[in-house]
Amino acid sequence: MRILVTGASGFVGSLLVPRLCADGHEVRALGRDRERMRAALAGTRGTERRDDAELVRADVLSSAGLARALAGVEIAYYLIHSMERAANGDAPFPERELLGAQNFAAAAAHAGVGRIVYLGGLAPHRDTPRASSHAAVDADARLSRHLASREQVERVLLAAIPDSVALRASIVIGARSRSFRLLVHLVERLPVLTLPAWQALRTQPIDERDVIEMLVACATARLPRSSLDIGGPDVLTYGEMLTRIAELMLVNRPALTLRVNLTALTARVAAAIAGEDPELVVALMEGLQGDLLPAEHDAAELLGVRLHRFDAAVEHALAEWLQSEALAAR
Repeated sequence: MRILVTGASGFVGSLLVPRLCADGHEVRALGRDRERMRAALAGTRGTERRDDAELVRADVLSSAGLARALAGVEIAYYLIHSMERAANGDAPFPERELLGAQNFAAAAAHAGVGRIVYLGGLAPHRDTPRASSHAAVDADARLSRHLASREQVERVLLAAIPDSVALRASIVIGARSRSFRLLVHLVERLPVLTLPAWQALRTQPIDERDVIEMLVACATARLPRSSLDIGGPDVLTYGEMLTRIAELMLVNRPALTLRVNLTALTARVAAAIAGEDPELVVALMEGLQGDLLPAEHDAAELLGVRLHRFDAAVEHALAEWLQSEALAAR
């Protein structure tokens, strides 16, 4: 099967490309910079045949190179997300996300792609009918910019090609996951974990290995609905996640809970501590308005994936992390 993977230099895309190659698919990896793609794929460990992918340069914002990249493609994975600060003169990230999705959807439909597979985000509500993701979400105003953008992109892609599939996840546990890295850096660099009120919110973090297997299965699976909420087997608060990460890193980090969120302030403080882009952290923390839990719990069964527990996911991610860089807390 001929498959296109966008965002091939990113966290999920760089893991998915060699996994699809190992299954014997003809894989085309898309990105804006071939050298970044080569570096990301060369850094993918524990996989084989990663050099079998064809690297193509294209840009979803300008549509440059999309027609060539999609020629003859049967399945296209859309793994492009951007929440960083806009360059001078660029539109805010929700507008860039929407434009990129619209350009890609139009090009994919014109090329005759059979299915788009999209990895989006869980929302703290699920008011829409589960049978379809094409309907507008009435409660978008209650969503953060980040989560509203994810749902908007999902609707655009799924409307373009009817047999498309969206997976919705919260935190993906992996060495290159920026959400996970933020949590690890906070554990490393804060002698006392000072946690805003959102520390009591619950979610179901999922192992990167399980996400990749689910994405692979989505290429051929016949599914009862177009969108699947995915999560790991453990329901944890954000405070519990940080505590478990600290314990698995063998460091002692007492916690102090605040009664308020002060998102704009705490996000920028967290970004400074973790050495992360403040715009990214603000966008992520704005989404912490409620529990981020799957509405249904049958995705793993439908896709034939056996889930890893949270501790196993963290241990695997930390082991991968240590293969390329040190953990300051150890």
